[in-house]
Amino acid sequence: MTGKVYLLGAGPGDPGLITQKAISCIQSCDVIIYDYLASPALLSIAAPQAEQIYVGKKGGDHTMKQDQINQLIVDKAREGHIVSRLKGGDPYIFGRGGEEAEFLKDHDIPFEVVPGITAGIAAPAYAGIPLTHRKMTSTLAFVTGHEDPTKSESSIHWPSLAKGIGTLVFYMGVKQLPGIVTQLLKHGKPENTPVALVRWGTTSSQQTITGQLHNIVDNVQAKNFRAPAIIVIGEVVNLRDQLNWFEQKPLFGKTIVVTRARQQASDLLRKLNALGAECIECPTIEIVPPNDIQPMESSIANVEIYDWLVFTSVNGVRFFFKTLFSMGKDVRILGHLRLCTIGPVTAEELMNYGLKTDILPDTYQAESVVEAFEKESMTGKKVLIPRAKQARSVLPESLSDMGAVVDEVTAYQTIAGSGHDRGVVDRVQSADIDMVTFTSSSTVTNFCDMFPGIAENASFKQKVAIASIGPITSETAQKKGLDVAVEAEVFTIPGLIGAILGYWNKNQQYQS
Repeated sequence: MTGKVYLLGAGPGDPGLITQKAISCIQSCDVIIYDYLASPALLSIAAPQAEQIYVGKKGGDHTMKQDQINQLIVDKAREGHIVSRLKGGDPYIFGRGGEEAEFLKDHDIPFEVVPGITAGIAAPAYAGIPLTHRKMTSTLAFVTGHEDPTKSESSIHWPSLAKGIGTLVFYMGVKQLPGIVTQLLKHGKPENTPVALVRWGTTSSQQTITGQLHNIVDNVQAKNFRAPAIIVIGEVVNLRDQLNWFEQKPLFGKTIVVTRARQQASDLLRKLNALGAECIECPTIEIVPPNDIQPMESSIANVEIYDWLVFTSVNGVRFFFKTLFSMGKDVRILGHLRLCTIGPVTAEELMNYGLKTDILPDTYQAESVVEAFEKESMTGKKVLIPRAKQARSVLPESLSDMGAVVDEVTAYQTIAGSGHDRGVVDRVQSADIDMVTFTSSSTVTNFCDMFPGIAENASFKQKVAIASIGPITSETAQKKGLDVAVEAEVFTIPGLIGAILGYWNKNQQYQS
């Protein structure tokens, strides 16, 4: 039974620029066939069982030739699979998507095209260059800088480009830049015409170089500026000085590794990305249900015997209610309980279930909870604490010392993360990053297990800063031989981000 193929535009590099329809295709497909310029972050949203096949082409190094790629797409569809062919930018703008679509049509394979934001539009925008402007130009041309080498002659009409078009955008033209400049000058383009090249546009690795037609080749050679890059030629390039917004972001150019569990990392990733950082997902832990759910179910079945319900984390809340609902019960059975949470984020999660906490300690550690309970009469009170399998004993021991009867039940457990991309591993080991963030002691421990000897790696210690969400996590890192450069004063994700900003710019303040 024949499947179906979706030719997807992955966008220019920033994963946030992909369309909603393309995301839906990635999430529901059986096979992803992807290019060099497709963001790795997009692969992480695919189903775990989806087959991922890399067919990238980089600087003449082709994993597969185009005719082999065409056949691969057809073969996978004929096996009955839903195939997402993920291409950088837009599949029909110098992406050879038209050729792939023709091949699919010739072989009676059903397909759809999902357009993407092309790099020729996005990279200049992120470099502060509007391609059209009412005071400068109303004409725009997209041109390939890398024509089909089998063609007997060029199909580019240089006289028209030189004299008839206001803004020229060349794709894949860094190596051909001298020839492009020669042709434009030869056919009458003024030598003082502004030029910009944008490399790795829309990503934190973005680099922009400017000049004029008469000196841009020398500028590029002097800076050893390499592909992949977009070339923009025209008066609009002069607007970059006042409209450059992306490269001014406070964390632009910084590469930060996020070790948090993938289920929890989205908020941290999104906020760091918004500040201009390149974030690399390297989840060192996974949050999973306990091996034995029976103790939790038993506590919920007998919840009427308890006086207090204490949540120490968002995960504790989520897994508690997941179990409660799976038992066919609802929040009404908790009506008699008084509630306590550690931290406002945990309190917000509890409110998602329609319940407001009675106690919210001043800080985010178990010690603060103990101080808050000192105002309560706890003698003989029964307290239920759904928490991680391995958690600190400060809270239950202190409540017991106050006379309470404490039951701890395992609501969830953390296990070591697995299946990390080879590229991520290589970048960490070679210290090709600026910072690693840790949000719990378990993320530290598993990171060190994942990268044995990393604390003794001289290059890593010299180049990479360690950021911790709080003193307990910092203590674990120090015991593992990692020097903590950044520690949040407020033990939350916004607090950690604020500390990171302060580390690189003392004048920056973060407001979530």
